[in-house]
This record gives sequence, structure tokens and C-alpha cells, in this order.
Amino acid sequence: MTGVLRSAWGAPRAVPPPPRRVWRDGALVAVVALMAIAESILRTDLPHPLLSVVAVLAVLPTVLWRRVQPLWMLAIVLAPVDLVLPTSLLYAGMFVLVMVYALFRWGSGRELIVGSALLALTLGLTLMRGGGVDEVVGGTTLLLATVLLGVLVRSRAIAQHRLLDQVRVHEREQLARDLHDVVAHHVSAITIRAQAGLAVAERDPRAAHEALEIIEAEAARTLHELRSIVRVLRQDEAAELAPSPSLGDMQKLAGRAPAGAVVTVTIDGDPGILPPPVAAAVSRIAQESVTNALRHAHGVTRVDVGADVDERGVRLRVTNDGGIPSASMPGFGIIGMMERAALLGGTCSAGPSPAGGWSVSADLPSAGWAP
Repeated sequence: MTGVLRSAWGAPRAVPPPPRRVWRDGALVAVVALMAIAESILRTDLPHPLLSVVAVLAVLPTVLWRRVQPLWMLAIVLAPVDLVLPTSLLYAGMFVLVMVYALFRWGSGRELIVGSALLALTLGLTLMRGGGVDEVVGGTTLLLATVLLGVLVRSRAIAQHRLLDQVRVHEREQLARDLHDVVAHHVSAITIRAQAGLAVAERDPRAAHEALEIIEAEAARTLHELRSIVRVLRQDEAAELAPSPSLGDMQKLAGRAPAGAVVTVTIDGDPGILPPPVAAAVSRIAQESVTNALRHAHGVTRVDVGADVDERGVRLRVTNDGGIPSASMPGFGIIGMMERAALLGGTCSAGPSPAGGWSVSADLPSAGWAP
């Protein structure tokens, strides 16, 4: 029990933090003030109408600071109710419920505990001063309803805030994968071409010149795609986005790499039956697998890319005959491939192949995705 109280006492204020003041605050002050004045004039059963109006108008400005200092503002509002009994006869004094709501909507744990004690004390004083049981029961019911409303709105706001945080994390991960896929593929091609150009520069200047032309083209494509991603992040600029990669784009990976490795691509089945998100993910995984093989595998001479497509989904397998990389932990590329597959309800694994070399396997289902 002590641990629960200590935890409640140390609970922070609600998130996100409240706005300091909005236009509705001024409108509320004006409405309550007019109601108090009109009530003091129209009602004939008030024993001290002037005293009641003065008490209400004196504490009414606390509404403006109820979000940033909810406990202190509630204590100030309750003082006339406890010390000047006629104030409680004004219906305009019901604005105290606004202060109670603000306390349980924005207050910290210790403020909630102390504020609850103040409310209980106020109800007790009302009963001791001759207030009927029905008055105390009715007041308690109204307070509990206000408290419950504040707690429910607070819980909903916290849940939405956490959801927004999850969305931000998901967007950052998605951006990290896209940046890695775009940049790593082109930069790897630039690196390989540069190495090949340096190797043949002395004996074949023409080949070195061709390598420089390819490097220039790859660099231009990289810059263009990076600018497209940056435009997506800037809300004040429109981005000209290229369509999502399809399974047919895997054929662009085929050919002979500058270092001499041969890349083959085989697609069995009809790629058109795959939903676009699945096709794009498979294409990105294949691209990253080939890039990793050409960049990290030692002595690789062959990279085979195979995709089997049917109505249930697609199975991708990328193998190479190179030496196993010495890295002890998976890089961002492998992590990104696994995340892409998991987001679509599939699986992806990478590791040494039993026949030698390195193998990447991915299984992505079509179920649940509309083509």
C-alpha cells in the first residue's frame, strides 16, 4: 500500500503539457461574471447577495491559470466556499467544477492527492454547517462525475500522445530504411566502379574514363533521389516521386559487376499478382542483398537472385559464393530487410549457406493486401 501511494505521489503531470491560455478562458470569465451579477439581482432568496458576488468575482480570475497551477487555483476558489458560506448559494459558483476538472486533467500525482483531500474537507465542512445529507450526496456525485471526466480525458490524451510517439518512431525507421536502400546501393556501385577504374587506369585509360562516366551517372541518380526524399520531409515543397519498385525492377540487377562477379535474376510465376507493397519490399530486399554481396563478400564470382511467385505470396532467395564477412553483428541493411518483411507479415533471414557463401531468404505473404 505504501508503494502504491508513493508511486501515485510521484506521478508526473499530464502529457502533452497544457496550453497556458486560450480565448475560451476569457469567454468563461465573462460569462460567469455576468451570471453572478444577474443572479444577485434577480434572486430574492440570497441572504448576502453583494458579498456572494464579490466573493465569486474575486476568485474568478483563477480560471486563467487553472491549467498551469491547478492545485493552487482550486484552493483559492474553495476558500470562499469554506469561509464565506453565502457564496455557495450562487449558482454561478458552480464554475468550481471547472477547477476540479482542471486538477484531474492536468495535475501531478501529489496535486491530485492534496486536491482530493481539500474536496473531502469542503464536503465535510458543508455537512457540519448544517447541510443536508441530500446536499452532500448530490455534491459528492457531481464532484465524482467531474473527476471521472477529467481522468478519462487525461487517459485519452496520454494514449494519443503515445500513439503519436509510435508513429514518429515508425516514420524514422521507414526513413532510415529508405535512405539506406537508396544511398547504400548507389554508393556501393560508385565504390566498386572507382576501384575497378583505379585498377585499370595505367594499362587502359579508356576503361578508367568509362568508369568515371558511370560514377558520375550513379552520383547524379543518388543526388536526385536524396532530393526527392528531402522534398517529402519539407511540407512547403512538392516532391516528384518515382513509382515504387516492382518485382520486374529486379531484372536491372542482372549483369556483370565491375569486379567481375556475375549477377543472375530468375523470376518464376506472374509478378503481376503481387500487391504493390509486397513487390516493392521484395525488390528492395533483393537490391540490398546484391549490394551486400558485391560490397562485403570476399572473392565473390556469382550472385544468384531467385523469386518464386504464386497466389500465396513470394519466396525470395539470394545466394553468393563469396567468403563470409567478418562482421560479428548484422548491419543496418540486414536489419532493414528483416523489418521490411516483418511489417508485411513475412520473414527474412540471412546467414552462411550450407553449400558455402552467403544466403538471404525472404517469405512474404499476399494475404491481407489488396493488389
